[in-house]
Amino acid sequence: MNRNALSAAFPVTVPVLMGYLAIGMAFGFMLQAIGYNYIWAFFMSLTIYAGSGQYLGVQLLNTHAALGTVALMTLLINFRHLVYGLSMLEKFRGMGLRKFYMIFSLTDETYALLSSVQVPAGVEPRSFYFSIALLDHSYWILGSVIGAVAGALLPIDTTGIDFAMTALFVVIAVDQWKAYKKHLPALLGAAVTLVSLTVVGADNMLLPALAVIVGVLLLLRDRLDDTPEEKKHEEEESVC
Repeated sequence: MNRNALSAAFPVTVPVLMGYLAIGMAFGFMLQAIGYNYIWAFFMSLTIYAGSGQYLGVQLLNTHAALGTVALMTLLINFRHLVYGLSMLEKFRGMGLRKFYMIFSLTDETYALLSSVQVPAGVEPRSFYFSIALLDHSYWILGSVIGAVAGALLPIDTTGIDFAMTALFVVIAVDQWKAYKKHLPALLGAAVTLVSLTVVGADNMLLPALAVIVGVLLLLRDRLDDTPEEKKHEEEESVC
């Protein structure tokens, strides 16, 4: 582990630390409430590491869902990661074996950081990205274990606690809106999602919406990328 990259990555990941402790604890509370202790919380967060997927996993475990149902629901919930992966092809290039961990650890929050963060001077970019992913993962594990332990020691009503994940998604969306001057991807995503929701209904809207969004973003990729003039202007602003 590159200590220089790790120390540079930590301040960048502090917002994720705060969020992951909160929603990780919520997951731990929920898991403990259905009879699974902190050991389960630790290994689920270590090997699955999918916030919304793990929240869903609590419900599936509680209802003893069939394996086919688990697979289908997981696909529906996490299909959006296809979009993340496509946009990270260049950043993950040349990372060697670390590339497999980067693919595994590409959560919504880690993606938000990797897609917008500026690598500090003197820090090796690939080690910096790897450190961000590793720190975020450790925060999620820590939060889920704390939540499971606290849930075993304290009588906690978990009704509505899963809204913590929705709240975090809203925060990420607002932060991305502020970070980028071009709002076309966000507006496009909102419009397509609304149309899909209206046409096919809430139960089946996710896959059609994501498929259309991916297709349109790929078609408009050249227009959405920053031009050399825009990049130069942004660099000049950052220096000032």
